[in-house]
Amino acid sequence: VRLFLSLVCAVVVAVLYILLCSHARVQPCCQALGLRDSPTTSNVRSFQGYSRVPDGKPLERALCRHCAVVSSSGQMLGSQLGQAIDGQECVLRMNHAPTTGYEQDVGARSTIRVVSHTSVPLLLRNQPYFFQQSQETLYFIWGPTKKMNREKVGSTYQALLKVMEKYPQLQIYTLTEEKMTYCDDVFQNETGKNRMKSGSFLSTGWFTMILAMELCEQIHVFGMVSDSYCREKNHSSVPYHYFEKGHLDECKMYLMHELARRAGHRFITEKAIFSRWAKRKNIIFNHPSWVGG
Repeated sequence: VRLFLSLVCAVVVAVLYILLCSHARVQPCCQALGLRDSPTTSNVRSFQGYSRVPDGKPLERALCRHCAVVSSSGQMLGSQLGQAIDGQECVLRMNHAPTTGYEQDVGARSTIRVVSHTSVPLLLRNQPYFFQQSQETLYFIWGPTKKMNREKVGSTYQALLKVMEKYPQLQIYTLTEEKMTYCDDVFQNETGKNRMKSGSFLSTGWFTMILAMELCEQIHVFGMVSDSYCREKNHSSVPYHYFEKGHLDECKMYLMHELARRAGHRFITEKAIFSRWAKRKNIIFNHPSWVGG
């Protein structure tokens, strides 16, 4: 009996030892899931609206739990929000908005940069900064078919091919024609107006918000004013871009575009739509802080 009990105890101890060792080996992997920008294969999703340059493969990555969408607005000046922005899992920026020299206010990290076809030449003027130093950034380029066409090699797409030849480690995606149509359809569904017939151009902020809603579980928007902000009597006067001091006032730019009969960005209309989206999505507006509704 004693021998039998001894054998049973030995077996139990051995089983417990194996289980504990297995747990110890698995634990570091489980912890790694919580690390920033460390998606596992099982969490990776495919996004068909974004096509990689030059092979055309769709975007594949894990969702970001917490995102910072950083406005290029002069509202960011003096905000001291750099640390809060960099603390988010993914940071989305727009066009050629720089971080160097503005780190205290806008942060230093750039996970994603959404760029208009008209801003691509501005990136090309400073290639070491955007493409050599920022090798971990994913670039998403949007534009009309004639500029972005892959088969006929539109002028913007041709420029992107040359960039990839020079910096093959870059990750550049273009919005597909179907995705561009989808973004137009969303605008029409929200406003009741056909974008082209109404003389409107969608802003880079529009494409950035749509991408953020697809990629992010929670979105913190920094530096974006509400649709009613510019109608308030005591609103502050800030430059349109934080990196272009002394240029046109932000609200004057918004109002000028909103009233333009042709080729105008409907910034104020878009912000009213973002406000409605905030009710359905996990979107939080910071500096200035306002509640969607």
